[in-house]
Amino acid sequence: MKKAVIIVTVLIMFFGIFICTNTVQAAEQAIDEETESRLVEIKDNAAHSLEDYKEKYGSDIYGTVAYILNIVRIYSIPLCFLGIAIGAIHQYVVGVRKLDTLEKGMGLIVTFVTLLIICQILPLAFAVFVRFGRG
Repeated sequence: MKKAVIIVTVLIMFFGIFICTNTVQAAEQAIDEETESRLVEIKDNAAHSLEDYKEKYGSDIYGTVAYILNIVRIYSIPLCFLGIAIGAIHQYVVGVRKLDTLEKGMGLIVTFVTLLIICQILPLAFAVFVRFGRG
């Protein structure tokens, strides 16, 4: 009797594991299909905006450069603010005890502010150059 109960319990466990695995696999496939469709949509939007830049500037090279400069402009903001925050921590928190860290913090702040200004002005300068410099 004990052997029969053990065998039935083991069979129920195997069927339960099989059913749960299939359910999880079906859910993963649905998520994968949704994620894949979102990635394709994002890729199409990015490609579409690249085509818009190429059409706007009238050249493949100028459009590609303008698109890249726009991406740099967008992503430089959070990265530079992060660098400024790290520099401020070095200067005002750690620099209280160590003077060399105080100078390092000020250097980081100046570097990232300069980089932020350059990354924000460069797309504008490129657009002005292409608009008025090309003739």
